[in-house]
Amino acid sequence: MSTISLPSDFEWGFATASYQIEGAMGAASLSGIYFAILNLQEQKGANGDVACDHYNRFEEDFDSLSKYGAKAYRFSISWSRIIPLGGRDDPINESGIAFYSKLIDSLLARGITPWVTLYHWDLPQGIHDRYGGWLDVEESQLDFERYAKVCYERFGDRVKNWITLNEPWIVSIFGYATGGNAPGRSSTNPQCAEGNTATEPWTVGKALIMSHARATALYNRHFKASQKGKIGISLNGDYYEPWDSQDQRDQQAAERRMEFHIGWFANPLGDRLPRFTGSDFALLREADMDFYGMNYYTSQFARHRNVPAAETDFLGNVDELQENKQGVSIGEKSGVHWLRSTPDLFRKHLTRVYRKYGKPIYITENGCPCPGEDKMTCEEAVNDTYRIQYFADHLDAVGRSREDGSDIKGYFAWSLMDNLEWSDGYGVRFGVTFTDYKTLERTPKRSALLLKGMFEERMNLDTSNPQSRAGDIGSDEPRPHI
Repeated sequence: MSTISLPSDFEWGFATASYQIEGAMGAASLSGIYFAILNLQEQKGANGDVACDHYNRFEEDFDSLSKYGAKAYRFSISWSRIIPLGGRDDPINESGIAFYSKLIDSLLARGITPWVTLYHWDLPQGIHDRYGGWLDVEESQLDFERYAKVCYERFGDRVKNWITLNEPWIVSIFGYATGGNAPGRSSTNPQCAEGNTATEPWTVGKALIMSHARATALYNRHFKASQKGKIGISLNGDYYEPWDSQDQRDQQAAERRMEFHIGWFANPLGDRLPRFTGSDFALLREADMDFYGMNYYTSQFARHRNVPAAETDFLGNVDELQENKQGVSIGEKSGVHWLRSTPDLFRKHLTRVYRKYGKPIYITENGCPCPGEDKMTCEEAVNDTYRIQYFADHLDAVGRSREDGSDIKGYFAWSLMDNLEWSDGYGVRFGVTFTDYKTLERTPKRSALLLKGMFEERMNLDTSNPQSRAGDIGSDEPRPHI
């Protein structure tokens, strides 16, 4: 039994993203076109044309949410479904509005709170073709502001929780530095035909920062008082430990890496970003967020580099490693190479972010694939012991960070179902529901049915006299297991 409590009003549920599950991609998005090409090149034949067919099966999927006991559900709206060409003067697609209205109404009828992400990587192709998308700082922020306004106007009477952007670091770096994600621009990746890794990620970063600021300021000015909602952003970022704990240069490298990962967007200052004007800063001050959305999966070691940083560097001139100087692993291996289970460092990460930024935290993504799960049959995959332990350990880390003084209000497991994992196609499985991609049949995994009990166990504990652990972030006390 766990001894780490959560408050009785803690909000929890599951998360998804439109392109990864919906299918029925009538309006072209940049991610849709790019990933179809990318995956065909890699002989995966995967794209989002059908995905999990959530567009036609959402009632079934929401029945699963109810069965799993979810209090809340985080999903994203496809910009292309709302405004197919994307621009502020382009027509609205009323059938897209109707689809998301049905989703929202269906959730509310079940007593499940909707959490809406406005942008989860699916830029309308029309915007990219028209002016280069996020590479045009001025145009893109104005088009995003209008798209946000339409969503507030059409859904804000029922949606009280808004997330402007999902993981802008991934958009900037994977899309415009490494070229692994849409639109596949890079000057260091030989498979990419165009791009400038030294400059474009930072231009895109500013476009995303200002788009978030415009959408947030708009909500604060014209919608919050009447709709009584809240708004924030979801930032991804690993926690970094020094590769050599005795080397001050590695200690500095770990902190610098987190600034390049999170600080870039949470506190947008730096010489490599395009210059912010006085009016930019005025807008940023007006865009006060209600919460910090955290997407967390793993941690790493950071080792300083003894060479000058290249102009294409986006890591902070560090090496990222999964073993330290003594060869000790950062955590237990999962079913994907970049993710190891690191709950103790999750605690440190939560506490660091809360102390640094002072905003209530909602964990908007956290999850893992089990070792070998991509090769398992349904009958094998549903017994997802590794995922069950991952969730239990990370929920205890949330409770411990709260004891450090962090204000953590909610948690969304990634993901409700196995889905299209971007450039990994339909191989890696993060879902608590097994998806048969041939028949589209869904089967609950054990983790889906046990999560409710994990939360109830922690939320039912007596919290009237919580033992303070302030300052004890690095405690060696063993974590209780379920």
